[in-house]
Amino acid sequence: MKILGIDPGIGICGFGLIETTSRAGAKALDFGAVTTEVDAPLPARLLELYESLTEVFRETKPDVVAVEKLFFAQNITTGIAVAEARGVVLLVAEQNNVPVYEYTPNEIKKNLTGYGAATKTQMQEMVRVHLGLVAKPKPDDAADALAAAITCAFLYKTGETGGGYKFSNNRGRKAKK
Repeated sequence: MKILGIDPGIGICGFGLIETTSRAGAKALDFGAVTTEVDAPLPARLLELYESLTEVFRETKPDVVAVEKLFFAQNITTGIAVAEARGVVLLVAEQNNVPVYEYTPNEIKKNLTGYGAATKTQMQEMVRVHLGLVAKPKPDDAADALAAAITCAFLYKTGETGGGYKFSNNRGRKAKK
């Protein structure tokens, strides 16, 4: 199964594609980041993100998408822009009819390290170890995306959702009463 992890962002949106190779393993197939022009108006940046992610989906053909849930820290303005970028991610997944699972940063940290407050350095090292990479994945956003994909692989294999959930992909169908 191919899992595309995505770490949503408006300036940098990390992605990482893994393939589960056995009950206990996965390998990295591709990872990187989509970037947008900092000085461009927000609608233009969202369009650029949409077009780039559409290309990523077309090239990688994932079976499942794992997205990091939005976490608001102190800067609400940045959080809103990230939420808008996350909406683009969900739109592209829906257009490609790919199920989406989402996980909080703490769920991802706990699944990879056993500790929900792991540092970024610890997370990057565990991503490297889990995927058998020679070096820690760069940029950091790609490492975060790979971490989301690994979390999805762990939980998907056990039949759990781990707090994540699958969006319905009910395109155009009305709920039955």
